[in-house]
Amino acid sequence: MKKSVFIGTLALASALAGVAAADTVADVKARGQLICGTNPGLTGFAAPDANGNYQGFDVAICKAVAAAVLGDSNKVKYVPLTGETRFTALASGEVDVLVRNSTWTFSRDTDLKFDFVAVNYYDGQGFMVKKDLGVTSAKELDGATICIQTGTTTELNLADWFKANNIAYTPVNIADDAEGQRQLVAGACDAYTTDASGLAAARATMADPQNYIILPEIISKEPLGPVVRHGDNNWGDVVRWTYYALVAAEEYGITSANVDEIASTTQNPEIKRLLGMDADLGSFMGLDKEWAKRAIKQVGNYGEIFAANIGESTPIGLARGLNAQWTQGGLQYAPPFR
Repeated sequence: MKKSVFIGTLALASALAGVAAADTVADVKARGQLICGTNPGLTGFAAPDANGNYQGFDVAICKAVAAAVLGDSNKVKYVPLTGETRFTALASGEVDVLVRNSTWTFSRDTDLKFDFVAVNYYDGQGFMVKKDLGVTSAKELDGATICIQTGTTTELNLADWFKANNIAYTPVNIADDAEGQRQLVAGACDAYTTDASGLAAARATMADPQNYIILPEIISKEPLGPVVRHGDNNWGDVVRWTYYALVAAEEYGITSANVDEIASTTQNPEIKRLLGMDADLGSFMGLDKEWAKRAIKQVGNYGEIFAANIGESTPIGLARGLNAQWTQGGLQYAPPFR
């Protein structure tokens, strides 16, 4: 193990020791604000708008948790974090939850002592190049310079894949998605690699997106989702089940527009439990009975969030794919609310 990696792990463990026993629900309520670690600028997923307000697919999870716990989806402070700073910020308690296109891996779960509470986007790593580079496959990138974010699974996957295919590359280290996009446009690297969703987001903001192609190879599994610290299981439950409330709402046809009507008319026992009409599930987590109903009403169900931020009718243009409901051949599946 490299000394820097060993020291970094010790630093995270030390930081974690001081916050592991925290009651985050109580802290968030007392503060009157959720502190959410997010991407400094990944269009469609997390980025400030013209007024400096964060919007996006990942941001919606932060908003939903704030609605569930505090009653108001706007009661969120967003802390922009890079690939290298995100986990230290979470471990130290600087943020309550990390929702920043972060991949669930064995070492992050066990060694860094985090809990990935759900997968809000099933992704995989890909490559984007300028069309005039003349390549149609990542296997044609032998000897290429490749922009890669440091401190990420992307960096490790890249090394593994090129080694497995017996081809060489020169890494060009970058700090974030915005820098990767700039460097590719400027010609500082032949290709930019990150999660395929991130490539689509980057291409959508380019002045000439038609001149860039995303190569067909997907070289990894990247289950992305909200992350909390080990040691506060109740807080993990709050974030997990708030997310699943949004997934279940889509399955049952509950939207931000019709949630009140459905709550007052449904005879479905599962929906009644979900919306707090026939049970007080929130009491098990220190919340009131309408926590899920508020999250759905203020933020929308999973499908609404997907369509509004990254779906096929947006500049990002992502199909649901693996992120479709399980009833539609995808992997999004909410456990029972009972």
